[in-house]
Amino acid sequence: MSGDRKVYRSAAWFGRRDKDGFIHRSWMKNQGLPDDLFDGRPVIGICNTWSELTPCNAHLRDLAERVKRGVWEAGGLPLEFPVMSTGETNMRPTAMLYRNLVSMDVEESLRANPIDGVVLLCGCDKTTPALVMGAASCDLPTLVVSGGPMLNGKYRGQDIGSGTDVWRFSAELKTGRMTEQEFFQAESCMSRSAGHCMTMGTASTMAAMVEALGLGLPHNAAIPAVDSRRGVLAQVAGRRIVEMVRGDLTISRILTRKAFENAIRVNGALGGSTNAVIHLLAIAGRIGISLKLEDWDGLGRNVPTLVNLMPSGKFLMEDFYYAGGLPAVLRMLGTQGLLHRDALTVNGRTIWENCQDAPNWNEEVIRPFDRPLVEHGGIAVLRGNLAPDGAVLKPSAASPELMNHRGRAVVFETIEHYKERINDPHLDIDENCVLVLKNSGPKGYPGMAEVGNMELPAKLLERGVKDMVRISDARMSGTAYGTVVLHVCPEAAVGGPLALVKDGDMIRLNVEARTLHLEVGDEELKRRRAEWKPPMLEMKGGYQQLYVDHVLQANFGADLDFLVGCRGTKVTRESH
Repeated sequence: MSGDRKVYRSAAWFGRRDKDGFIHRSWMKNQGLPDDLFDGRPVIGICNTWSELTPCNAHLRDLAERVKRGVWEAGGLPLEFPVMSTGETNMRPTAMLYRNLVSMDVEESLRANPIDGVVLLCGCDKTTPALVMGAASCDLPTLVVSGGPMLNGKYRGQDIGSGTDVWRFSAELKTGRMTEQEFFQAESCMSRSAGHCMTMGTASTMAAMVEALGLGLPHNAAIPAVDSRRGVLAQVAGRRIVEMVRGDLTISRILTRKAFENAIRVNGALGGSTNAVIHLLAIAGRIGISLKLEDWDGLGRNVPTLVNLMPSGKFLMEDFYYAGGLPAVLRMLGTQGLLHRDALTVNGRTIWENCQDAPNWNEEVIRPFDRPLVEHGGIAVLRGNLAPDGAVLKPSAASPELMNHRGRAVVFETIEHYKERINDPHLDIDENCVLVLKNSGPKGYPGMAEVGNMELPAKLLERGVKDMVRISDARMSGTAYGTVVLHVCPEAAVGGPLALVKDGDMIRLNVEARTLHLEVGDEELKRRRAEWKPPMLEMKGGYQQLYVDHVLQANFGADLDFLVGCRGTKVTRESH
């Protein structure tokens, strides 16, 4: 067979002149594929998380067709395949439980099939890290195309943000400042186009992380899902992945230590989601890059939050794109010495070459360095006797007056216990108390759900209280806000100190000092530990049992222990 002179991985399937080659080609031809498509050209997998059960990704079938158009134009053979799709809005108990399962689906699909390079189509929160993790374990040429954010929500003449305004509306409904009819009217006003959350939640953050890591083309993060330029980006990505295969530009050449350092600083400038911490730690573990929880504080602590987007600020992703998008932010970081300019990206250029001329069209949306939204953004990594292996807090979304706080613990053993107790009129609680939620970490939930941003009790909301210190081993939605300490390690379900906290204990939070301390003596904690019993797993067998038995703690990315590392694309046995 003729075609590209280079012999690609797919030739082991389609290039053979024997019975096996006959089988591979013949069955593919039942789709109407002509002979010359098997002449040695690169085969491009289009890994699609399209699903009508994942509303953020429900438009990805159309985007896949644009990618295919680009692949055809560049002389490749595009073959689309599905993998499990995880949507945070519908899945129970939490999409995070299945992130690692999706990564396994991606990894094994890539390894088992005649694929030379892959375009990952993702959108909703966990689909992005899951697909990148799976691809990183194979190390093929890889390019990510995100689905893009929804258009700005519009309600009664005001912009509203997905997730962020839901929490606000819910509080106003509880206090009577919003009627039930108004609450329901806002639903359609918030979600009025295809795409993922248009706040700087986890979906937008991870799309930005993809671009900052160099895995996505410039402007991947912010082009709205329904903007025609999103389709253009997808088509160009289809062309580019063919060239990446021809040049053997694998994912390991992109995902370097410098790339991760760039992404951490970008997250600080964006006021990005705390979930990015877990996801980037997991991705680094797959590709074999040493990345620690402390790196988030060390690299991001002095990065100001420049992007004025909800939940930290006031604007939304549509505004961010019109202002210049991520290239404008990268340029600003690069001019301040906060960017590794020589980091390689998927288009074959360095990240600085991609952004060095990027304009900023709106300095209210993307603030200059001398007028940041928050002077010290990033992710604060806390330690102390309550979190010996670390916990995280997002300063840009927290209340300054609560960043150094001492308060009495009000403890909830599970999220169900919280829901039963939080609005009890007899609950002994005031605005100085600290809400503590246990058993919501990787093993305890299981899956580490987004329940850490506990809503405040109605009786305090009615008094005008807007924020309190909240501490848990859970995650929170990237669209949420507040002085919320998350990812406490070790988690309560494995006997971490969080498991020993009781009502009335005093807790001290000092974000500047990066400390989280439980003011209980060692002897008392020793007595409590002797009485503690681990929670029982509700579901035995199946994937949940596998997950609980093998999941790592949050400070290691909550990956499964046997998935860490890059296993490559070698197939252990040929077909017979």
